[in-house]
Amino acid sequence: MSEIVVPHVDPPYPFEAYPHWVEPLSEEDGGGYLVTFPDLPGCISDGEDEAEAVANARDAFSAWVSARAQMGKPIPKPTRHGESAEPVRMMQRLPRSLHASLVARAKAEGTSLNTLVTMLLAEGLGRHERHD
Repeated sequence: MSEIVVPHVDPPYPFEAYPHWVEPLSEEDGGGYLVTFPDLPGCISDGEDEAEAVANARDAFSAWVSARAQMGKPIPKPTRHGESAEPVRMMQRLPRSLHASLVARAKAEGTSLNTLVTMLLAEGLGRHERHD
């Protein structure tokens, strides 16, 4: 069996532009968390905890986009953000203790503060929307 090497392709929209759902897996399914992308059929990932599942989802997203481009298929636009997926700037005042906790967690996870806050907001919104 031969191996197919798929070159990396930069996505037309960033990971954060696509809605993705982080859901716990049952013990029968092996436990941990599953990440799915409603706009990207077949793009899924999992992990032992939510942070690992989202980190793995970033890799799955990159691989999915690259494979799709290699096959000559279009990359769907994100649906949640309408026609423009350009990031927006948001300013939020935080208590110093909360900011310090976020900075420490971002450092521990090896990511930027912006990426961590975006991930936490997306996860929280996803959980909230599933319960509505």
